[in-house]
This record gives sequence, structure tokens and C-alpha cells, in this order.
Amino acid sequence: AEQGLRKKLGDAVPEGYHERMKTELDVIKRMGYASYFLIVWDFIRYARTQGIPVGPGRGSAAGSLVSYCIDITEIDPIKYNLLFERFLNPERVSMPDIDVDFCQDRRSEVISYVSEKYGKDHVAQIITFGTMAAKAAIRDVGRAMNVPYAEADRIAKLVPNTPKITIEAALRAEPQLKELYDTDEKVKELLDIAMRLEGLNRHASTHAAGVVISPDPLTEYTPLYKASSDESIMTQFDMGSVEGIGLLKFDFLGLKTLTVIKKTLDHIRESGRELDLNSISLEDQATYELLSSGHTTGIFQLESAGMKDILVKMTPNRFEDLIALVALYRPGPIGSGMIDDFIKRKKGKIPVRYELTQLKEILDETYGVILYQEQVMRIAHKLADFSLGQADILRKAMGKKNIEAMEKQKEHFVRGAVKNKIPEKKAVRIFDLMGLFAEYGFNKSHSAAYAYVSYQTAYLKAHYPVEFMAATLSADMNDTDKIVKSINECRNMKIQMLPPDINLSGREFRVIRNSIRFGLEAVKGVGGAAIESIIQVRDEGGPFNSVADFIQRVDTRKVNKKVLESLVKAGAFDTMGVTRASAMDEVTSLLNGSSAVKDFGQQSFFGESAGPESPAAPEWDEAELLKNEKEALGFYITGHPLTRYNKILEKIRAKKTVELEHAPDKEDIVIGGLLRVIKRKNVKSTGDLMAYVTLEDGEGSIEVIVFSELYKNSVELLKKDMPVLVKGNIDRDEKGVRVRAREITRLEEAGQNNFKRLEISIRDQAACRDSLKNIRSVVDQYPGTCQIYLRIRLHNSQTLIATGINVRPDTVLINALENVVGSGGVTFA
Repeated sequence: AEQGLRKKLGDAVPEGYHERMKTELDVIKRMGYASYFLIVWDFIRYARTQGIPVGPGRGSAAGSLVSYCIDITEIDPIKYNLLFERFLNPERVSMPDIDVDFCQDRRSEVISYVSEKYGKDHVAQIITFGTMAAKAAIRDVGRAMNVPYAEADRIAKLVPNTPKITIEAALRAEPQLKELYDTDEKVKELLDIAMRLEGLNRHASTHAAGVVISPDPLTEYTPLYKASSDESIMTQFDMGSVEGIGLLKFDFLGLKTLTVIKKTLDHIRESGRELDLNSISLEDQATYELLSSGHTTGIFQLESAGMKDILVKMTPNRFEDLIALVALYRPGPIGSGMIDDFIKRKKGKIPVRYELTQLKEILDETYGVILYQEQVMRIAHKLADFSLGQADILRKAMGKKNIEAMEKQKEHFVRGAVKNKIPEKKAVRIFDLMGLFAEYGFNKSHSAAYAYVSYQTAYLKAHYPVEFMAATLSADMNDTDKIVKSINECRNMKIQMLPPDINLSGREFRVIRNSIRFGLEAVKGVGGAAIESIIQVRDEGGPFNSVADFIQRVDTRKVNKKVLESLVKAGAFDTMGVTRASAMDEVTSLLNGSSAVKDFGQQSFFGESAGPESPAAPEWDEAELLKNEKEALGFYITGHPLTRYNKILEKIRAKKTVELEHAPDKEDIVIGGLLRVIKRKNVKSTGDLMAYVTLEDGEGSIEVIVFSELYKNSVELLKKDMPVLVKGNIDRDEKGVRVRAREITRLEEAGQNNFKRLEISIRDQAACRDSLKNIRSVVDQYPGTCQIYLRIRLHNSQTLIATGINVRPDTVLINALENVVGSGGVTFA
């Protein structure tokens, strides 16, 4: 640790570091935890030597100077006022707990290393139990009592969507549920049984992170459990019980962002550049400009719609702002108005005041707001002479709202503050303020470590945008919704997306100057064995020069007909100068035996081709081409069927699917898209049909509920790939966000139902006469009920003319008119 301190800070170590180091080492030795630190140091060192990305060390461990000096964490705890006592407290004996994030793809390698080093019989993952929550208990009991599922589900849905709510609490909060309980004996029996069962363990699974290491074989301490579905061995004791019997628990977490960072650095290295991410400035202006713009798709912790909104309002300009932001964006601070207060203070819209001048040093970085648990501890230490260990006990009592413990601590605090010449009333007020904010207080060490990763990803996106987005796409190849989101972000960033190419694509997404080439693994139906075969043959024999050449050279047992068809539909043969329709015909012809594979390219003795060439098939129309592309990739790359409706959707302020996640419950919305999945079902009470449909736009998808009455009126529209406009409201439950449809219409008719007036602006005097003629010839083709007005702008004057002509406003008309008068020249009311 001493060597690491000198290595990080030089021989002239600043004042305070040596003293803090000595204090920590004394506590670690006295509590017997040196071996714990050495074990963590060992497996982190192993990961780094193997090129496995490791996170900055989060949780309270980021407050440890020893952890910083031996490279367990990368956050300097003294620089950012992180307290060791929040992590290990000699006055509150508890096991150390260091959360370590690894690249999600290689986390298992580190667990295997630990298992091999300490012995497979000494290492196991920890079990966790899924319990019967209120809604699940009602549904399970309903099934056991032979209550129809629809009825049990209806009762369960009356339980409010409040975390950890009990049935008893739900009966107090929901009048409908209480009425059913009081008036229906069957419902009363169901709920009474469910109340006795809720909270009981329902099933076992593996804890997401916990790994236990024992000095003797684990069977000396705990029974073990083996899941039938895999080979992993788990403890039968859960995490709390494992710690209770004195075993050491280590948290091994998989973090996708570390994989993205590693892939980005690989792309940068491939371009002949090097970047040491640990040496970048935390005061980089371009990074803060990107963060303040809200363009944070792909940025760790900062890409939700709500977070983007706060970033734009806050305009962070220092690392401490990011630490605060991670701590602020939680339900408590959001609901209490704490975020708005913080931003106003930062912007100088309201003054920053301190109850005492002594608090300025502690609360200055958060503009006078008590945001961190560490600040509560430092206030108690500074004002009332609490030791930092005692201050941690106070922090814990406040966070858990332990009234009895808080009263004892309050007496101690006020007495200490008065001793330091602080008026008693002022001391009581400060203690009460601490208690109020401690309810929302966040672990700053954890927030700092997460903010560090957020900053790193923002830095990469700001300075290496193409490399960063390529890495993000590769990390999300199995998640179609995230791929769509990233592709839209690439388009916004003016990064060209190139389709998969049989000669140019690798397994993952590749950087090609200011473009990104699709990876073959992103093509549905093209498995790893097929990709390995293609790349190996290409590396050994050079590029493929035709579809026939490709089929002749690859192993058709691995690259079978299904793989070939997927590659054609995805556009992987486009650069060979062949249409997709022709390529598909050739694949079918060659594999069906019309031409034997061994005869590809064979010529006669006199030099003629062995057979006549087939005429090239005409290319698929746009709808067919996009449909096949969607089938092969799960999304569109060369275009989108909704593009032609963009202007109408924009004019009527339709929402995007990605915006609905954070829309208020019950909010009325309008959304346009294509119907992708249509599930019809009978309403058991009436026998009528209703439907659950998946509506997809260019940025994602959402489930829409179509109840029976609307279903009857719109059944003709409920067809796969039909472009529709849905009006309805947000419906949020434990399954997520859905839309309850109120009205469904054809997207082509969207303008007719929403606009009564269409205005066309003409600016160019010289072209005015020709423009009017062209406008007339266009509008005559679209008779309807929407009135046309002409706004003619000449020099410093303008004239508005009611033409008396009525049209049917749709996308085709808008595009045609804007081709005449220019983009933006058509508006609606």
C-alpha cells in the first residue's frame, strides 16, 4: 500500500495521506481483514494480466485509501472526501464488502480462477430465493383454488404498483379490492390464504454477484445446492446467513459497459492510436458539452429520458456534478423536488445558504444540499465531535429511520454541538435537517465510482464517436431494441451505417473511417460456426467474387440454405453488383441442383460457359426489400416503411416508442407505427374478442391493448405490417409500460382527422408564377376537406390568401408540395 501511494502521488506525498493510510491499516489489521484485501487484490491482478476489464471499484470500498493504493479502486478517496469509516468501522463490526465489476463476457473466467486457486470445494456461488410477492401470491393461490386465471389476474391487478407492498396494505389503499374482500366469500378466502403465504420462498436461483470462499471445505460450514439446469454449485444458506456464520462473501459483478470500453479501446488501437483511459483529464470541455447537450445514448447511467432532461437543465461542468447527478437520480430526491432545488442553486437562481459557516466546507460541492451519507457523517464529526465511527452509526440509524436510536444520537449530537459553542436550538435544527436529508442520502463512494465510468464513456463518445458506437452496437448484438436505438443515435451523429458485407464484415461491428460496418453476427440465423467458416475461407483464399464463388468455397454444411437466404436478405452480397432478388434466385437455383456446385464457373473446351446465363431478376420493390431486411436483421438499415409518414407524425406531435417509458401514467398519447405481432384472445366474461398488438416505429416497440369494443370497430386494420395511428393512454403495471388504445386509424388518414387548414409559403418572386402552377397541379390530385391558404412573402410584405381549394392532407401530398416550395414550406393548423 505504501509503495502504491508513492507510485500514484510521487515521493512528496501530500499532507494527510500518510496519516489516513496508517489509520486504515491499523483498523484492517486489528479487525483481521488483511487476507480479505489480499484475496481481492489477487483476483483483480489476475483479471488485469488476462486483459479482462475491471471496474473502478465501487460500493463503500471506494472510500478506502488502501484499496486505492493497491489498485482495487481507481478513485482517490481523499480528493473526493470519501470516508473509510463508511466502509470499515471498528465501532460497528461488520464484514468488509468490496463490489468488483468485470467485463460481463469474461466474469466467469475470474470465478474459475478463484475456484482453481482456492479449491473447488472451497468456493461456491450464493443462493438467492424468489419470494411470493402480493400479486404473485394471489395468482398462485387462485391457480390452486381453480379460480379462472382471468379472475385471479383481475384481483391481482387491483394491488397498487408500489414496491414491496403487502396484501394487507393493498386492502387499505385500494377501495375496490377491499369491497371485493368484504362482499365476495371466494375472494376473501383467496386473499386470506395468499396473505398467509406471501413472503415465503417460492424458488431458488443464483445470486447475481455473490461468491463465498472458505478456509476449509464448504461442507464444514454450509449445506450445498446444485441447480438441475446447470453445473453451478451454490450454498443452501442465503447471503445474510452466509455472512452470519462468518464466511467471507465477495461480489463479482458483470458490467456490460466495461465490455463496451474495452471494445472501443480495441477499435482505437486498430486505427494506429493509443489511449490510456486512466490518464484522461476529468476537466475535458468536449465531454461536458456532450453531457450538457443530453446526447447521452450509450453513456453509462445517463441515457434514460429523465436523466437526459436533468443533464440539459443542470449543464454539468465538473466531475463533482456527475457524482451528485448519479446520487440525485433516484425516486426519493425526484419526488421531493430535491433535484430542482439543486439545479436552481447551481445556476444561481436561488441563493446558497448555510445554517452555520462551518458547514460551507462540507456542503459547498453540493450547493448547500445534504446529498451524501458521508456529508451527514462529516457534519456530526465537525460540529459535535463524533468520531467518524460514531458518525457512521448515526448515519445508519438515520437512513433506517430507527427512531429510538436517533433519539439517543440526537442527545449526544446536541450535547457535543453546544460544547462547541453552537446554540442548542440551532443544533436541534441541524440534526433534524440531517435526519430529513439522510432519508435520501446516498453512498458517495458508490456514486463517485459510477460517475467515473459515466465520465469515461462520455469522453470516448465525445472524442472517438465512431469507435464508441461500433463497440456499443457489438455489445448489444443480441438485443434488437438496443440495436435500433443505437442505429438511430448513429444517424443523429451523422455516422453512416453500412450493411453487412460478405467480403468486408467481421463477426462484430467494424469501424470504416466515419462509418460502421454491420457484423455478421447481427444477421439472424447466421450462427457462430457459419461465421467462422466464412471468415476462415475468406482469409485463406481472398475475397469472394460472386454468389456462386461463395457457395463453392464455403462449407455448405455450416453455411446452409437458411444462412445464405439470411445473408442475401440482409444485403451481404450487394457489393457484388447483383440485386438481392437475383442473388436469392441464384442461391435457390444452385442449392436445388439446377447447377451442380462442382460445375460453378466451369467452361467448355472452346471457352464458352457451361450453360446459358439466367437473366437478372428485377429487384424486389421497396416494401418487399425492407420486409426481408427486417426479417434478417430484426430492424431496417437501408430505409424504414414509416419514413414517408415522418412529416405527418411530426405535425400531429406523435410520440416515439422510446419516449413512453418515462411518460406519466394515464397520459393521453398519439403514436404511429407498424403492427408487428397480433395476439387475439377471448374475454372470458363475454366471449368477445380483444387483442394485444405490438406496435413498432423506427426506434423501438410497445404493446397496445385493444379492448373488445374497439376490436370490433377496427378488426380490418389489425393486420401484420399495417401502418396505423393509435390514440390512447399510458397503462403501467408490473409488466412494464403499455398503451390502452382508444382509437385506431390508418396512418395514411392521419392528416385528414387532425388538420382543418393547410398553409403553403412562397418566398421567391421570380418563381412565384411557376410555383403556383405546380402547386395547383399537385393539389388537384388530392381532393378533401382541409382548406388551403397561400402565404406569399415578397420583399418586406406578405399576403395570406384563402384559395377556396380543399385537399386531403397526407404524406405524399406534403412531400410533393415541399418539392415545389422547399422543405418546411407546408404547415398545418
